[in-house]
Amino acid sequence: MIGLTSGFSATATWAVLLCLIGLVWLRRHIELNRARREPVLAPSDADGDPAALPSLSVLVAGKDEESNIGRCLEGLLAQDYPRLQVIVINDRSADRTGEIIDEWAKRDPRVVAVHVTELRAGWFGKNNAMRAGQTHATGAWLCFSDADCVYDSPKLLAAAVRFALREQVGFLSVLPRLEASTLWERVVQPVAGAIMVLWNPPQKVNDPRSSRAYANGAFMLLARPAYEAIGGHEPVKATLNEDMHMARIAKQVGVRLRVILGGGMYRVRMYTGFAQIWRGWSRIFYGCFGTLPRLLASIVMLSVFSISPYVTLLASPLAGAEWWRLGVPAAFAIVAQQTVLWRFYRVSEMAGGWALTYPLGALVCLGMTLSAILKALGAAGTTWRGTTYTGGAQAREGAPGGSERRSDSL
Repeated sequence: MIGLTSGFSATATWAVLLCLIGLVWLRRHIELNRARREPVLAPSDADGDPAALPSLSVLVAGKDEESNIGRCLEGLLAQDYPRLQVIVINDRSADRTGEIIDEWAKRDPRVVAVHVTELRAGWFGKNNAMRAGQTHATGAWLCFSDADCVYDSPKLLAAAVRFALREQVGFLSVLPRLEASTLWERVVQPVAGAIMVLWNPPQKVNDPRSSRAYANGAFMLLARPAYEAIGGHEPVKATLNEDMHMARIAKQVGVRLRVILGGGMYRVRMYTGFAQIWRGWSRIFYGCFGTLPRLLASIVMLSVFSISPYVTLLASPLAGAEWWRLGVPAAFAIVAQQTVLWRFYRVSEMAGGWALTYPLGALVCLGMTLSAILKALGAAGTTWRGTTYTGGAQAREGAPGGSERRSDSL
């Protein structure tokens, strides 16, 4: 009798928990509504007197980007911006990236080609490249971007700078439209992006009173005094995901930070195959949530809130005639989850039907978070662009600086 009572108690407790999970998901409709009230950058933001725009230096670092760098430069040089300098840094590339950059520099005087041939001690690759490029920058504003970005609107730069000036923002990060062409991109990237949004809600990131900080390295626009106030790239020289750490420092020193959707004005394809997706997002999770408590919290969130309702629903027939005691609450949690996900996927410019693949994407993200935990525990380094990094995120917390060693594993 005691065994039956305790069994029923465990079932009832789990059923109540599933109902709470469903209610938490329904509450996220409110968060989505709040997020939708955040402004979106538009071409009309570029309207105004061109002569009033400050000088701008755009810095793009590329390592083995021969397939992307030409398209990136073409979009940047087509920008409707009067006083523009484009600094392109070839970061130890083994392909034709350096040659392509030199060709563009010969054709257009706005382009400055910088070649990094070796890594400075104590620096990680992209941070070192941006540091080298910044020494050539003459603009009153600095924009840090990536070689795989595609600039679809010639008004992007002017719109971003005018928005920053109008809103008195020192650090503006404009979010891209993410391209997803393969099955695994569509399955995994929305889930990984949702994890980032959960930890960094836009309304809190944009609130100067909140300590939440987030930026996307694809487009970081800073007034020169703001860049100098955060110490440039020096404080983040041995960190992965320098964008997140620069945003965090900006809030600490009182620089006004804003994150805004780009309104489809530019796009980026982050990763292609499954292996690249796994390595890339494991690196992001490690670099952004590099402390063990936050990584463990992400594991709990994915396991309990994302995956457990599906597991419970599939296992409910094992309870026999009482299957409904678990099956019904599990179904409620799943339906509540899906109503939110359909909206989120559509905001992410993907068909809502891809929300049905969310359980699979959550399982993959669970595995990537476990991989990040191994890195945080020192059991594995992070290999990216042919270089293996160790230390990484911990360096920002005052631990010994990260290190970098060459690797041919990619």
